[in-house]
Amino acid sequence: MTVKAVWPKGSMALLTQLEADSISHSSQGELYDLYRNCSLAVLNSGNLTDNSKELLDNYQNFEIDVVRTERGLKIELLNPPKSSMVDGEIIESLQRHLYSVLRDIVQISASRAELEKLLGDRVSALEEQTSHDLTTNIIFHILRNAGALIPNEKPNIAVCWGGHSISQREYDYAYKVGYALGLRRINVCTGCGPGIMEAPMKGAVYGHVVQRAGQCRCIGLTEPSIIAAEPPNPMVSELIIMPDIEKRLEAFVRLGHALIAFPGGPGTAEELLYILGIKLCRENRHNPLPLILTGDEDARPYFETLDRFFKSCFGDEIARHYRIIINDPDAVAEEVKLGLENALEHRTLIHDSYCYNWSLYVPDELQHPFDVTHENMAALNLRHSEEPQLLAAWLRRAFSGIVTGNVKEHGIALVAKHGPFTLHGDKDIIESMDHLMRDFIAQGRILLSNRDYIPCYTFEPD
Repeated sequence: MTVKAVWPKGSMALLTQLEADSISHSSQGELYDLYRNCSLAVLNSGNLTDNSKELLDNYQNFEIDVVRTERGLKIELLNPPKSSMVDGEIIESLQRHLYSVLRDIVQISASRAELEKLLGDRVSALEEQTSHDLTTNIIFHILRNAGALIPNEKPNIAVCWGGHSISQREYDYAYKVGYALGLRRINVCTGCGPGIMEAPMKGAVYGHVVQRAGQCRCIGLTEPSIIAAEPPNPMVSELIIMPDIEKRLEAFVRLGHALIAFPGGPGTAEELLYILGIKLCRENRHNPLPLILTGDEDARPYFETLDRFFKSCFGDEIARHYRIIINDPDAVAEEVKLGLENALEHRTLIHDSYCYNWSLYVPDELQHPFDVTHENMAALNLRHSEEPQLLAAWLRRAFSGIVTGNVKEHGIALVAKHGPFTLHGDKDIIESMDHLMRDFIAQGRILLSNRDYIPCYTFEPD
């Protein structure tokens, strides 16, 4: 048995008794399992996995406890992964991530209570009028508490989306894009996992070094069920755990100033449908948030398939909301830099914050957490009769359900017990989804493991 102690720094060195009890193993706190699983994922940083059940099964003897002492707060780790230690000490970056987990798990439960204290009766009024104002304030509160919002900096964050199951060639291209961004002193935010989520961070860090531009910000945004399946990559310098997938997605678009999508699987399709759902809202027609789809020459067929899928769902005019750039990292970085300049001009003109996009409208359908069940998946209305932004929201939920069934512990258990999810809709939409998923499977973009993939879904066109 191995026992290691970690002493938190900063504000999280002190917790109230209620906060400490809520995550304490010895007190059987209601947040303990969540806290333990996220901490275990952090301690596995750099280890390749995409199956939360396998990760948890491999470390059943791991425990973590929070102990209040005369010197402040102490974290005790029982049987931490050997890869998390060097010469018997927990790696410094992992210690910092453990503090982030502690901070965000406590704040996830406290965020509403904090807002009620700050806003008083206005919280209930916001909920009665519209839920998106309250959600947007909660996201801001979490990001501010994590130190992610820096008010005096001009727009300079590029969000990079893409798959964890990628080839070395695709990794190398994403690295080159990150390097081109770093040479222009642009910071990077990703989903914090392996693959595409790591490569642009690594490239951007080197680009900053070459320019003697100081430390590159490598921001990793995740949520509890994702981090358990995809531990943070070693390049993440700022780890932030959002309460759920919807708030994570909104944090990307409010914190970032430009969006880059590399080749990926169902999770990347979910992210793209999320931002397209926002761009399709007429309220956002003047809000600049560039979306670039990019990969090397071998990725051209991937983006052609994705482009056809979007056009089959929303019509040819959807293509005006994104730009596809093939095998040209400098062109991607130049497009991002132009987008940052446009964001600066726009936000200065309307007096919106440089560090948080308050003016972006996110519809309720993209904010409400989606409970992935067989009943809810079957009820999704994947038909052209829906308004385009609503169709995008339902498609986003469909791919979110597929991700859940693939890699998340509760989703894997649901599929194992009740069989695959069933999705219904217009024949052309369902056939396009089927074609897209078949391409993902053929290209090995679903799971990291080499075992044969058994789909967690079935398609039934009208």
